[in-house]
Amino acid sequence: MVSLLWRTLNSWLAPLPLADHFDWLTAQDYTHRGLHGLGRVENTLSAFQSAMDRGLGIECDVRLSADGLAMVFHDETLTRLADRPERVSRLSAKQLSKVLVGPRDTIPTLGQMLQCVDGAVPILIELKSPANSRVEPLCLAVRRELEGYRGHCAVMSFDPRVSRWFWRYSPDTCRGLVLSEENARTYSATIRRYRALRRAMPHFLAYDIRDLPSSFARKQRKRGIPLLSWTVRSPALRETARHEADGCIAEGEGLA
Repeated sequence: MVSLLWRTLNSWLAPLPLADHFDWLTAQDYTHRGLHGLGRVENTLSAFQSAMDRGLGIECDVRLSADGLAMVFHDETLTRLADRPERVSRLSAKQLSKVLVGPRDTIPTLGQMLQCVDGAVPILIELKSPANSRVEPLCLAVRRELEGYRGHCAVMSFDPRVSRWFWRYSPDTCRGLVLSEENARTYSATIRRYRALRRAMPHFLAYDIRDLPSSFARKQRKRGIPLLSWTVRSPALRETARHEADGCIAEGEGLA
């Protein structure tokens, strides 16, 4: 009876995506925020160029500037990478483009990043938005930059509203749901994950490597939903991902 219940939840709450949207997703590894280290800072054009030189895919993060442009940056504030207290959302794209985050790099716009990659390798774009904020402005900004881009590219987010937005307004864009169980494997937590799946309507899942193996992830993968895993930082984690996922978002020693 319990098994039948979960099969019903799988088929009703998480309909399968179309296979032709993700055949390229698992053909290579992805560098987490580009190939950074040794003077190259995460989410910069230098890190992206280094990943391309290795023939590796790229995962990056985007946030919205004060004037509505998608900027390639992970944190809410500039503190960690630029030793400045400002919030990314309070500065214009022009102001952010002058912020030095490495020996020679500044914060790029998503448009600049796409121009740099130009289809050379696949890209995963994680949309970052503050909790309880509207996701529409950032989704619109990302879609605007992706119009006409010819390379393989996907969007993803922890927030199921992001994938849902692209499902509704940009259905040809490959979309993913990022998940982290955070040791919550109770019945109610599992139901929340199913609800997130139903809301997101994703083509793939990006799963926290710390949660693998996971019965929930295995069920979705068995049904045919591709599973990428992040962040793979060691050979041991890479071995786990090899058995439990279809692809890696990796950095450091986690890269083959």
